[in-house]
Amino acid sequence: MKVAIMQPYFLPYIGYFQIINAVDQFVVYDNIEYTKKSWIHRNRLLLNGKDTMFSVPLKKDSDYLNVVQRKLADNYDYKVGKILRKIEASYRKTPFYRDIMPLVQTCFQRNSDNLFEFIYASLKEIIGFLEIQTRVVVSSTLDIDHTLKAQNKVLAICKNLHADMYINPPGGRALYAPDAFKQEGIELRFLNPRPIEYKQFDQPFIPFLSIIDVLMFNSKDQVRQYLEHYDLTP
Repeated sequence: MKVAIMQPYFLPYIGYFQIINAVDQFVVYDNIEYTKKSWIHRNRLLLNGKDTMFSVPLKKDSDYLNVVQRKLADNYDYKVGKILRKIEASYRKTPFYRDIMPLVQTCFQRNSDNLFEFIYASLKEIIGFLEIQTRVVVSSTLDIDHTLKAQNKVLAICKNLHADMYINPPGGRALYAPDAFKQEGIELRFLNPRPIEYKQFDQPFIPFLSIIDVLMFNSKDQVRQYLEHYDLTP
């Protein structure tokens, strides 16, 4: 049983979906502290030929709350309308705009004022569109000690789900001790995305943008091939 665990990110880059596709069960944290400078509520898109950050508008609140405790801004609909108009203007001439723009609009649709529920719904939309069969699990639903931190919490989740392999992005190498996983009968592997490049109009390629950029310029079949474009290493 292959397992991965990640924070919830809004419309993340394709590497996030490579990890989801690579495992049998994908755990998304809801009971994890919101971090203002993380990718939880923001990402990058190609707007007017440049990589531009956009952010999900949130109510002002303590930065020490968990993601599941944060709320969308009262003027969310107004601010998101402006973001969507910029996306429409920038991507209108892409090959798959007509297919993907309705998906983008659905992902931005306010299904709940709760930030986690909003992000979770968008992730499920993209997972469904790409026909990824992985089971997605919300962390708080698991019967573990939720006061555990870092590696100890990851190990508890893996044991709860009977994992024999845990897959993580390469940035987590410094966070985990392979021997600790080995003692629990779990292989620790890191997913290293291979370089992906596609034509973005006639401009120099800008990598690591939101999955929306990938979908606008590539067919679903091509994106599904990109999902396999990685190496697993110890």
